[in-house]
Amino acid sequence: MPEHTILDFIQYLRTEKLSAEHTCEHYQRDLTQLQQFCQRQNLTWPTLKPKHIRLWIAELHQKGIGGKSLQRKLSSVRSFYRYLAREGLATLNPAEGIKAPKTARKLPRAPDVDQTKTVLEAEQLDALDLRDAAMWEMLYGSGLRLSELAQLNVTDIDTQSQLVVVTGKGNKTRQVPVGSKALDAIQLWLPVRQDFYANAHGPLFVSQQGKRLSHRSIQARLKRWAQLYADQHLHPHMLRHAFASHVLESSGDLRAVQELLGHSSISTTQIYTHLDFQHLAEVYDKAHPRAKKR
Repeated sequence: MPEHTILDFIQYLRTEKLSAEHTCEHYQRDLTQLQQFCQRQNLTWPTLKPKHIRLWIAELHQKGIGGKSLQRKLSSVRSFYRYLAREGLATLNPAEGIKAPKTARKLPRAPDVDQTKTVLEAEQLDALDLRDAAMWEMLYGSGLRLSELAQLNVTDIDTQSQLVVVTGKGNKTRQVPVGSKALDAIQLWLPVRQDFYANAHGPLFVSQQGKRLSHRSIQARLKRWAQLYADQHLHPHMLRHAFASHVLESSGDLRAVQELLGHSSISTTQIYTHLDFQHLAEVYDKAHPRAKKR
């Protein structure tokens, strides 16, 4: 089972499908795991059958791999076999129709408004702090995904209309409002950015070496920032979740939040509909005729 087949597929994803780099990395990792399984079972890509895929998924599930990760692995395999069929290297797609075991859907924890404010309003001491503050304002102020933040270019921000053009999953673009606090933070960062990246265009957030910040670097900076200034544990998705939760709690407009987040399905947005139980109890006590005390 040649390794170059997987590498050819990954190259195809990069050059023809224009898939995001983290997507390519996930697919390559998933397919390498399947390749190792096939080698243990003495199987090749053309001889792999649905029963083998079910066995592979069952093994991974027993090792504690969650349903969401297993579903992504199945998606990787289906895409890979569509490529093999196109190249005349396989006729059957063994992952077609196979579903991953379901796992309980966990709500991502979100900082409340005061906790978020503590993180965003920390004192900025140097150039990198100015950059980081602008990133956190964009994550929280516009509800961006980590990948969307990392891909931002200077020209994606329209300061006049206060909008940002975001490239989301599947290379779909959407326009999202940018808050005044985020715009102010970006205006403070841009002059400093010139010291690291002379071109007025190109990536919005760059490292000291003048390179676009990687996902891992952004995660590490936010983790350090939150621990240093707010004694909290934060990762980028928690700020996106805070954005969704706070907008939804104030507006109650699920469809609008769906558009802002770039979700293709309303069911995905519904995980953000939880409200603090105490708040719900207070609303009930004040509003329901049977709840009012005499």
